[in-house]
Amino acid sequence: MNDEASSDSGPWKLHRRTFVKGAALAGAATFIPGGISMAKDKSTGAAGMDDSQIPKKPLGKTGLQASALGLGGFHLGAADQKEAVEIVARALDAGVNFFDNAWEYHEGESEVRLGAALKGKRDQAILMTKVCTHGRGKDVAMRMLEESLSRLQTDHLDIWQIHEVVYYNDPDLIFAPGGAAEALLLAKQQGKVRFIGFTGHKDPAIHLKMLSHDFPFDTVQMPLNCFDASFRSFEKQVLPEANRRGIAVLGMKSLGGSGEMVANGAITPEEGLRYAMSLPVATTISGIDSLYVLE
Repeated sequence: MNDEASSDSGPWKLHRRTFVKGAALAGAATFIPGGISMAKDKSTGAAGMDDSQIPKKPLGKTGLQASALGLGGFHLGAADQKEAVEIVARALDAGVNFFDNAWEYHEGESEVRLGAALKGKRDQAILMTKVCTHGRGKDVAMRMLEESLSRLQTDHLDIWQIHEVVYYNDPDLIFAPGGAAEALLLAKQQGKVRFIGFTGHKDPAIHLKMLSHDFPFDTVQMPLNCFDASFRSFEKQVLPEANRRGIAVLGMKSLGGSGEMVANGAITPEEGLRYAMSLPVATTISGIDSLYVLE
């Protein structure tokens, strides 16, 4: 599994594109009634209305304003390069400025797609990718960082996150001497990364264990959807703690990760996206692999 992508196994694989198209259209109807923006007025700091842009919200304590809709990196890698460039260009025009990715998505091709798409437009984007050490240490993480920077055609990342913290001993490995946490700090000190965080989608207890180290995380990514509250709830257990600490929350899997809640008729895509975006998060990351889905 990856963080922002749905599973491509089983019967879902046959229906994913059809489902995502419907989700995107319903989400657009829900989310962009004329494209309301809550960007702050530069002179007063007050929220103002701009009917041409997707809303933006504070990205925790970073000082950045993130679009309420983020573009997922895994699905971008499923588009060909020409279409990926057009997806990113149109997303930027609509006010989307948050771009998700990971070192291992499509064996690096997702980062290649995004890097080419942002060429000449890098300053318009909040660029995030993830390091995929999966228990390995600082040296591996720093090598992956250099590869990500090269693929993304940039000299720095806005956000660098540890990918898929999903095993119960992952926090111990990450914070061990020479672990990935040291790489986050080193990269920040070197100016190659502005902000740092982690992701995961298995058990809120693992997220809370990560946060218990009182490490200076700027962001945290987690699944948030309308069924989450009923079992191992990130919304109930992790979201309030992250907000208390001023850590920007990046929501994902708003439709359940593999879409069963919609495919089985429990909710509509519109309801699922509306719920996820109503939570106190900085952005909701959604997989978009075609211009049709983007629109």
